[in-house]
Amino acid sequence: MAKTVPPGSDVLDAGAGEGPYRSLFSHCNYKTQDFCETPSSEGKYTPMNYICDITEIPVADESFDVVICSEVLEHTPEPIKVIEELSRILRPGGRLFLTAPLGCGLHQVPHIFYGGYTPFWYEHFLPMYGFEGLTILPNCGFFEHYAQESRRFVKYLFPSDMTTVRKILVFPLKIVSSLWFRKVIPLLCHLVKGFDKDKSHTVGYFIEASKKKS
Repeated sequence: MAKTVPPGSDVLDAGAGEGPYRSLFSHCNYKTQDFCETPSSEGKYTPMNYICDITEIPVADESFDVVICSEVLEHTPEPIKVIEELSRILRPGGRLFLTAPLGCGLHQVPHIFYGGYTPFWYEHFLPMYGFEGLTILPNCGFFEHYAQESRRFVKYLFPSDMTTVRKILVFPLKIVSSLWFRKVIPLLCHLVKGFDKDKSHTVGYFIEASKKKS
């Protein structure tokens, strides 16, 4: 994705969080936006160029060639307004790279408002705000999704608030469970993932769209 963006392009990472894509766009004029710049429960946010509401980014119309918005829509109370704002700041012909979960648990509480976005959501709303040429790809299929969730089993089977005595008593079971749920099941899922041709049960989708030139 990043390699297809010409050097010197103006790129905004909207809802950048920890800034995982910064290094990928080192050949571009890369800017970041988020509603804060303070440590989160999941890590420290990257330095921000714009600390603001994602629906009111303080830049002129048509300021960017590329906008990235990854795993952000579920954290915004008005996602359609977000799409409208991203369209406003993109130049005609500019590219939008967008991801959001199809299903997820609560995280970054209380800033989590929606549980999932289907391909039909993107197909309905993106064209309404001037986007065309949509490419919608599942991030994974059922077996990869199952492997991801399997790794969480141990967290729920052995919560961190157990008493010390109980932790000692269940330690052997925890070792076996960790091996099974975090190693064996994910490996089995990896081996059979090719059988899922449909990929309708996925973690989420990757979307690329272009803003209409006229």
